[in-house]
Amino acid sequence: MSYGYPPFPPPPPVPPPRSGVDLAISITLLVLTYAGGGVAAFLAVFMLAFTDYCPPATCHIDAGVTAVMTGFGVAVLIAIAGTVITIVQMVRRAKAWPWATGTLVLCAVACGLGMAGYIAAVGG
Repeated sequence: MSYGYPPFPPPPPVPPPRSGVDLAISITLLVLTYAGGGVAAFLAVFMLAFTDYCPPATCHIDAGVTAVMTGFGVAVLIAIAGTVITIVQMVRRAKAWPWATGTLVLCAVACGLGMAGYIAAVGG
């Protein structure tokens, strides 16, 4: 006897298992990104604070500060965006370690370019 009710829908598909290795690598790379950024920012502050001699002919301290702040500002934006994308990939149970690796590498490049800009601006 059917009373006109539709049958129950099938159960939703079971999501694939989460990779523990991918999770561990992604988290480790993100921790390294933030730890490395903290160390680089600490070194940059000391480089800026202890620029003792800056001859006006070859040294532009304002340009050096601008280079460091721009480099680290870009690195912070990359770190935030990369962390969000990595977490989204982890929630979707897709591979997240490539995004975490890219975040680490791009942050290191941005910090390195900021430091290089500082060194070029103050004359070595």
